[in-house]
Amino acid sequence: MKSTVLKVVAVLGICSAVIFFVGVDPISTSTNEEATPADNADAMGELEIATLAGGCFWCIESTFEKIPGVKKAVSGYAGGNTENPTYHDVGAGNTGHTETVQIHYDPTVISYEGLLHQFWREIDPTDPDGQFVDRGSMYRPAIFYHDDEQKTAAESSLKKLKQSKRFSKPLAVELLPLGQFWEAESYHQDYYKKSPFQYKVYRHGSGRDQFLEKVWGEELHKKYQDETSAAVTKPDRTKSSSAYQKPSDEELRQRLTKIQYQVTQLDGTERPFNNAYWNNKEEGIYVDIVSGEPLFSSQDKYRSGTGWPSFTQPINKNFIKTSLDFKLGLPRTEVRSKNADSHLGHVFKDGPAPTGLRYCLNSAALRFVAKDDLEKEGYGKFKDFFNS
Repeated sequence: MKSTVLKVVAVLGICSAVIFFVGVDPISTSTNEEATPADNADAMGELEIATLAGGCFWCIESTFEKIPGVKKAVSGYAGGNTENPTYHDVGAGNTGHTETVQIHYDPTVISYEGLLHQFWREIDPTDPDGQFVDRGSMYRPAIFYHDDEQKTAAESSLKKLKQSKRFSKPLAVELLPLGQFWEAESYHQDYYKKSPFQYKVYRHGSGRDQFLEKVWGEELHKKYQDETSAAVTKPDRTKSSSAYQKPSDEELRQRLTKIQYQVTQLDGTERPFNNAYWNNKEEGIYVDIVSGEPLFSSQDKYRSGTGWPSFTQPINKNFIKTSLDFKLGLPRTEVRSKNADSHLGHVFKDGPAPTGLRYCLNSAALRFVAKDDLEKEGYGKFKDFFNS
């Protein structure tokens, strides 16, 4: 347990002296406070959440709260089989939980892939039985994905790490769907700020930093974007969509064709094989017919055989939103544009690599901008994407 390292140092008299003279509070041992269930969706709606377990949650929280784009990191428990777990119950190994941190981040500043890049530089991914000085299943490393996109990104990141051959032992990080995340007791939140001396004593004594320095060397502090700086610059897939607005309904009725209005505003569906883009092979991007939000690229388009334009991924997932749709009786995942709220189509889990997804869209909801017209149409930032 974390307190073991602190107790050893205290025996030597170091902690006792500092606590006496500077008033650092010892670790709380309150057992009256229970963990509370946390909402797995960000309340503000603009942020996204990553849920990662890498041993001591004090350390993971401390590291990620210092990353630009991360608004907050919350310590807690996940992966277990009991409700309202306490720190002592989890520590005793009775609940199946592992110490976990939920990271609330702005995807326009830092991507999920960027967070995973840092995650590997914070843990020993080859140790399934704990992390560093902390032993037991309550410290096992794991990635808890919130949706299929996070799962795909995590699988890809794990694959790249394995191919790098940085670790001689097999990788042992669990990749699991997120169930309930329980927020840890208040005295664990921002522990590195509340008790900085004790935190530093623990962290140094845990052996975490020594291990990471040895394994990563100069690359330990390498930023995520540095790995792709030598590659051809591609368009900013994390640019905010706030510049794209929905016109009034009166204007839409005048500007859109009957089928375009029925699809985007009344959630209609056009006929397969009898629409503008199902067989379009020209290079360019597809934007929302209503607002102009850039949505999908020809580079991610493939022939699905369904008769509708199909894509493996959006240009920027922050320009779309998804929700469950029961219009046909069975649940489907509807896809809509973020700002204009246009009905675009649905996404299914039967697509090809690399995402395994099929975004099946209505041509009537889209406007195609050819590669040669990107500059004059105001989408010049996407032009270099087709030069790679």
